[in-house]
Amino acid sequence: MAEPVEAPDAGHHGDDPHGDDPHGDVSLDARELAAELAGGEGRATDPDVAAYALRLGDDALILAQNLCGWIARAPEIEEDVALGNIALDLLGHARSLLRYAGSYDGRTEDDLAYWRDEQEFRSAWLFELPNGDFAHTIVRQLLASAYLVELYRDLTASTDPVLSAVAAKAEKEVDYHRDHAVQWTLRLAGGTDQSRRRFLVALDDTWPYLDELFRDEPVHDRLDGVAVRPSTLRARVDEVVATVFAEEDVEVPGIPFSSAGGRRGIHHPSFGPLIAEMQMLARRHPGATW
Repeated sequence: MAEPVEAPDAGHHGDDPHGDDPHGDVSLDARELAAELAGGEGRATDPDVAAYALRLGDDALILAQNLCGWIARAPEIEEDVALGNIALDLLGHARSLLRYAGSYDGRTEDDLAYWRDEQEFRSAWLFELPNGDFAHTIVRQLLASAYLVELYRDLTASTDPVLSAVAAKAEKEVDYHRDHAVQWTLRLAGGTDQSRRRFLVALDDTWPYLDELFRDEPVHDRLDGVAVRPSTLRARVDEVVATVFAEEDVEVPGIPFSSAGGRRGIHHPSFGPLIAEMQMLARRHPGATW
């Protein structure tokens, strides 16, 4: 997400249009990258709006980073491409939301991604859970995308024009993410004894962290009409998940919810190593551009 450097002068290299670089000119103008962001150049003028955008951006950023761990490791090449594309979609959501959050106090999306410490992030534990085996990733994707579809669908009606614009773009993309997760859920739960066993183990391991997404907080009271109240999404998400499970006779787990506190800066044990890897290059080479 760093700002790209300007392309070097490509002239005076004889007949070779690429000069000494066999790969040619691959630089991008910073304004071209900025044009990809939903919401335009709007600025957050309310600290609560910035805080709300930050938590949504953190959710998307951390899930994207986790999914990147499957690149070159997915069980088949189509999944390598699919999970990489889903991660890119989420990274786009994160960029738009973090840019907006940082506009309140002059920080960039890169500042927020690379230069905050662990306790300053506000992502929920569900997004932070390690990839585990493929079944764990699919269960996490099913629960996360079922939630995100309902969240962004409602957020399109936000009175904040930037949040509404981000949601309008993101809703179309997370709808595909949900469909992808649903299809794999049916394949795993309705496949072999081994795939079903692994799916059920992953479901029991992941289910307790869903509840954190639906906890109302004072910031939601202060942002009536701007933010989506999380508790209003629970019934719809439960209905979608239950409908999918019913197709393969999977029962919704009857296990306790976790006391996860990602919104308060208390994170899953796997979170520290995850962001350390994400931030390593930026922190080892401050100010570098590429």
